[in-house]
Amino acid sequence: MTKAFGYVAALLLTTFVAHSQQTPSFTPDVYRELPLGSIRPQGWLKDQLVIMRDNSSGHLDEIHPKIGNDNGWLGGRGDAWEETPYWLDGAVPLAYLLDDPALKTKVLKYINWTLDHQRPSGYFGGITKEEREKGTQVTPDNCAAGDDWWPKMVMLKVLQQYYEASGDKRVVPFMTRYYAYQSKSLKACPLGKWTEWATSRGTENVMMIQWLYNINHDANLLTLASEIEAQSFPWSDWLGGRDWVIDAAANQTDQRWMSRHGVNVGMALKAPAINYQRTGNKKYLAQLQTGWKDLMTLHGLPMGIFSSDEDLHGNDPTQGSELCAIVESMYSLEKIIAITGDIRYMDALERMTFNALPTQTTDDYNNKQYFQIANQVQVSRGVFDFSLPFDRGMNNVFGLRSGYTCCTANMHQGWTKFATHLWYATAKGLAALEYSPSDLKTKVNGQDIVIHEKTNYPFGDAIVFEFETATPVAMPLTLRIPLWCKEATIDINGQLPRFVKGGQLLTLENTWKNGDKLTLKLPMEVTTSNWAKNSRAVERGPLVYALKIEERWEKGNEATEGDYFSVYPASDWNYGVLEQIVKNPATLKVTEVSVATPFVWNQAHAPISIAVPARKIPNWKLIDGVAHQPITTRVNVYQGDVSAQEETVTLIPYGFTKVRVVAFPVVK
Repeated sequence: MTKAFGYVAALLLTTFVAHSQQTPSFTPDVYRELPLGSIRPQGWLKDQLVIMRDNSSGHLDEIHPKIGNDNGWLGGRGDAWEETPYWLDGAVPLAYLLDDPALKTKVLKYINWTLDHQRPSGYFGGITKEEREKGTQVTPDNCAAGDDWWPKMVMLKVLQQYYEASGDKRVVPFMTRYYAYQSKSLKACPLGKWTEWATSRGTENVMMIQWLYNINHDANLLTLASEIEAQSFPWSDWLGGRDWVIDAAANQTDQRWMSRHGVNVGMALKAPAINYQRTGNKKYLAQLQTGWKDLMTLHGLPMGIFSSDEDLHGNDPTQGSELCAIVESMYSLEKIIAITGDIRYMDALERMTFNALPTQTTDDYNNKQYFQIANQVQVSRGVFDFSLPFDRGMNNVFGLRSGYTCCTANMHQGWTKFATHLWYATAKGLAALEYSPSDLKTKVNGQDIVIHEKTNYPFGDAIVFEFETATPVAMPLTLRIPLWCKEATIDINGQLPRFVKGGQLLTLENTWKNGDKLTLKLPMEVTTSNWAKNSRAVERGPLVYALKIEERWEKGNEATEGDYFSVYPASDWNYGVLEQIVKNPATLKVTEVSVATPFVWNQAHAPISIAVPARKIPNWKLIDGVAHQPITTRVNVYQGDVSAQEETVTLIPYGFTKVRVVAFPVVK
């Protein structure tokens, strides 16, 4: 057993013990997160992480001035706010998922400086103006000499991941001292003293306090968590009520915009679950269910994310979604899954990850879109339908610095944290709740076990689990059978298959032996779903399909935001799908090819296509770069002029497109 593996196993067992020692109000997670490094991505997922490491994720400090120039998290005068912790929040798990020595060394430079420069009072972060210019000591009695609470919340997430991967004994005392400082300082320096970002994102703070409580069981931490929750935006109440989400749909003024800011909302989704964890009060679970349903009903888009450009902005397929909102919503869902064990959020995470996330960066991960659009027929500079257009019109193009650079720094946590949440632990076993190729190495009931998950999912329907263990391991294994799957099949070692209805979490009680092979098949049927203005999206399994449009890329430069790429359609796009396929989508022809190695999310590598009968809508044209949706009446068919000629168009998975139509009008 390697030293790292031994530490991971010990930490996992310690966590199990910790749950039995908690206060009565603290609710154990249904599914417990495994320490960083337990899961190693393989196949297409590993290819994605390697691309990230070799490009911006692994080298952002070299190409992004805010992180590279005199950085505040290294004691300099540069960025000491959110962007450096944002980058580390993705770069640290990337370094340990790939076990990459060079990237570990790079991120450790920032972690070591942070750990080594905690003030005697417990305060930490970049050197403040008061400290630098006056030599002032930051203490609870002099907390105003400190700086914003918000970026520290992100850095604490970084340190938590680093601790679980490394076991560095400096981390827990560091966090203990900081929370003692925070507890003594909140009256004089409340959460919103410096910015409203901290009050809108207080859940991030509460979450990490409760993580530490799981380790040391100090009840004072729960008191602090409750105090911070009281000073934060009341997201749980807002999500559970109806007024907030309705007002967000109706109000696009500058009033209370922080309460409908898409990234704030993405982070806040987990607030009810975090509060339930601390209190055991099931009202929070009801608030979460109401809030998620209302949010996706009023603001949801076919690719699984809500509109956020930057504010919540309704469900029209020409609204934008910010990249930061996607990765933060993914992380919130990963936490919600652990705490609630609710399959609906597992399916929601899968839909968002496999559709919304990959389309918003270039193949090499060196350029990103600040806002993506569902029906995105053109990528270019412009105002579009966004609530935040910017005077330079750079929100829709692909660039390293286009739009705000918060997403340049924050996008790296999307794939890395998804990879760390494929598997969870249960009290006596393991659970595979999201599927992608990976190797799991852990201990169960004191016994070593390795599970190789071999699959091309979500592009194929077969998932094979191969077991490697020195001695048989008796444990329950939980598998998610998605809501979209009518009936799955399971067989162990080639025995007669078992048929299982979809929409459930299936637990298999078994003694697993070395060489055992479990095969799960999730048949994928073509279906259609209804979206804004009576449009339809074509789906198959976890993937949403969009029109394949030939792309013409152009490189440009903007003096402030640098180089960028526009993408224009080089083939026709103004199609409506025939009513007959809405009534009987199972007739559509699906073509599958091998998943390419190395794997890239672009048109040329799309491993699945669907041939769809369609007709052109001549009057559906771009207006200032926007393909405003033709209205389909309640009889379900577009009433305007439609071409008499029927054509067959090709749809590919949404994540492989840059220009596309995904929400189609329906025509005769």
